[in-house]
Amino acid sequence: MGISRACASKWVNRYRRFGELGLLDRPSMPHSSPAATPPEVIAQIEAWRREHKWSAQRITDELAQAGHRMNRRTVTGHLARLGLGRRRFIDPGGQSNRTPGKIVARWPGHMVHLDVKKVGRIPDGGGWRIHGRDSGQHRAVERAKAAGARRGHVYLHSAIDGFSRLAYTEALDDGKARPPPGSWPARRSGSPPTASPTSTASSPTTAPATAPRTSLASSASGPGTRPPARSPRATTARWSATSAS
Repeated sequence: MGISRACASKWVNRYRRFGELGLLDRPSMPHSSPAATPPEVIAQIEAWRREHKWSAQRITDELAQAGHRMNRRTVTGHLARLGLGRRRFIDPGGQSNRTPGKIVARWPGHMVHLDVKKVGRIPDGGGWRIHGRDSGQHRAVERAKAAGARRGHVYLHSAIDGFSRLAYTEALDDGKARPPPGSWPARRSGSPPTASPTSTASSPTTAPATAPRTSLASSASGPGTRPPARSPRATTARWSATSAS
């Protein structure tokens, strides 16, 4: 039959002791679990999830304040077994208890949104994927590479002023959050940059007379100030996608 003697003896002994019920599969869970989560705690986790729609981390913190310390992954496992692991399982209609915040910039340079997008260098007219490997365009690109033309990727550093909506993009070889020296906004010029062959800028709106006379370039990396936060990135991400297209 293709089984060992010990396996056949085990099933025979089960049949002799319990009859046909002994041949059924048995659960692999232990008979006792002293460290298992108490049922009342699991009920509390389910109540908080359904009523407040709290995350696993928030529930873990609330349980710790109530005297029940457990790992966040344990709470996540209980939510998954309860069928509440995903937010859409609680609100199938897409309702949310989160109120989106509004970003308010009171003067130019008050809030600057930064984003870095990595794009590939595509030759003029398209590459070999469009024209084929044996096309004239492909051979021209190969000759340009042999002559020393750069290939690889370029990093588009984009910055958008939250007040004037001045949008600026510059192609750099460095994708770090802090641009290299000599690039904008690393250079501390007294006026916003203008459009160049490797940069894109949109026209700003007129600032009110009560706003401080602070330029976008100087406020982005002025002396004694921290680098601007890289979030939220949605605005600059959309601008980067538009500029790259």
